[in-house]
Amino acid sequence: MTDSIDEAAAVIRRGGLVAFPTETVYGLGADVFNESAIARIFEAKMRPADNPLIAHVADKGQIATLGRDFTFAAGKLMGSFFPGPLTVVVKRSSKVPDAATAGLETIGIRMPRFEIAQKFIAACGVPIVAPSANLSGRPSPTTWQAVYEDLNGRIDCILRGEPTEIGLESTVVDCTTEVPVLLRLGSVSLERLQKVVPSTRASVPGDLAEPRSPGMRHKHYAPRAKIEIVDSPSDAAEANDRTAFIGLHATGRAFRLERDCQTVDEYAHELFEFFRECDRAGVDTIYCESVPEEWMGAALMDRLRRAAEN
Repeated sequence: MTDSIDEAAAVIRRGGLVAFPTETVYGLGADVFNESAIARIFEAKMRPADNPLIAHVADKGQIATLGRDFTFAAGKLMGSFFPGPLTVVVKRSSKVPDAATAGLETIGIRMPRFEIAQKFIAACGVPIVAPSANLSGRPSPTTWQAVYEDLNGRIDCILRGEPTEIGLESTVVDCTTEVPVLLRLGSVSLERLQKVVPSTRASVPGDLAEPRSPGMRHKHYAPRAKIEIVDSPSDAAEANDRTAFIGLHATGRAFRLERDCQTVDEYAHELFEFFRECDRAGVDTIYCESVPEEWMGAALMDRLRRAAEN
């Protein structure tokens, strides 16, 4: 564990694994061109081998080392949202190893806007492939302490930073064709994407046959507790020392833990850490209040539904 960007970057250059903060969640990084290091990411996270990774860059000069045949839409979206919480899927360069893409001919590219992430990737000298820094299927980590809970002893270094700003993973858009397809919801909403490239559309089942983004096939974001999505606090069946509630309205009921959020953005920011707090407290059931599925609410409801899958 370190507070030094230079120390953490040296670990990457030696072929090691480093967890580092971004504005979305903490990522688990390795040199995108180092196949043995990438293999260790899958081992450390116990991540399915068919789940592709996202490459993180410090500047636009690194993008050309990862992709090729960029579409007009890819250029527009990168120009508008890089740096930021958007991942753009493009055709991969021949330099990128199969291990980084789960064997796909495409790669997701993101440029984080968190200053510590930018400085860290720049110090590494290469793009960094990085899924979320948690055990596969668990809630994504929004603090370095959450990374430590899941991965202490399994990785080489944690670069400590502040809690993440957004708390949900990046939006992912497939730009391998002229019409961009939204594959994973995040804080960059479909409405915002369409303001830049009006033809951008939501995915349909046929788009998901070949998973070009993390979070499309395997169960994600789940605490050990059972997740129940309710329309209002009164719909929560039980309020006792084995249950918890998170949402936009106070309940006035005797839950073991309760998180009352003022906005949908705050709800999204707090969700994954609240899941982890519930696990630490031995909660059996977490009641999660539903929200309107627009803007950030659409991403939040996506995470809630995936966490509630059996």
